[in-house]
Amino acid sequence: MKKLSVIIPCYNEAEGRIPEVAYNRLLKVMKSMENYEYEFIFVNDGSKDDTLLILKELAEKDQNVKVLSFSRNFGHQCAVTAGLKKVTGNACIIIDADMQDPPELIPEMVKLWEEGNDVVYGKRRSRDGESAFKLLTANAFYSFLNYMSDVDIPQNTGDFRLVDRKVVDKMNSLPEHSKFLRGLWAWLGYKQKELEYDRAERFAGTTHYPLKKMLKLASDGIYSFSSKPVKAIGLVGVIFLIFAFVSFCGTIISVIVGGPTFNWFIVSALCFIGGINMFALYLLGNYIIRIYDEAKGRPQFVVDEEIN
Repeated sequence: MKKLSVIIPCYNEAEGRIPEVAYNRLLKVMKSMENYEYEFIFVNDGSKDDTLLILKELAEKDQNVKVLSFSRNFGHQCAVTAGLKKVTGNACIIIDADMQDPPELIPEMVKLWEEGNDVVYGKRRSRDGESAFKLLTANAFYSFLNYMSDVDIPQNTGDFRLVDRKVVDKMNSLPEHSKFLRGLWAWLGYKQKELEYDRAERFAGTTHYPLKKMLKLASDGIYSFSSKPVKAIGLVGVIFLIFAFVSFCGTIISVIVGGPTFNWFIVSALCFIGGINMFALYLLGNYIIRIYDEAKGRPQFVVDEEIN
């Protein structure tokens, strides 16, 4: 009998007892699939409320519930990564605890997996309860990321997906620390299939992806999958060198013919070029920081407690 592993990251989800609600919905789905064994891997990402207490209650009454608890908040991508390293099933499903991504789609995902697809990812047809600003920025980000990247990353997707065990093993073998999982699944390749759905509004609590974390996720995606910013800066540098040379020649000719020297223009140009250089150093610095992080060899997360 095949086994399905479900990874559920949790962070400050005690309001509305979200992990318990998620467990009940997932359990109902798994019970309807009689030909499959299952395990639930809840990852407590350093919650400061009673999330861990709720998870312990679930693990006590159901041995199929496994709990990983971090020593502090390491972030959503690290929580998913930790779950991936613990799966024992033939395939795993990644889904957030807030149940905005409907677990009732799992049987359809499993069907597509049984038909030979190695990755079945959810593609959002609509996103209830999200502001126009978030929708606009999300679409703009994925359009920009695909333009910058050499890998085609599907738009309007999140981490909600089913992944075959062999793909999970390949993901676990990747040594990098600043993982942008949505991009890495695409980078790994294999046979992938989209499944469209309507994303529901969060039923309790508040989102744990504010603008600051969204910007961090966006930067991880760009720096992990694109070297074009550096190339673009190089091109701009060449253009400004040519511009500086032409300006210098123009100044010399102006001096020879007795015209104005345009000193103010040269000063402005130098200041602008200085600004471009500073921005270029900023971009290069981000790549160097990532090299430094990889060289340190620190673990991506620290597990404080494991249950079941």
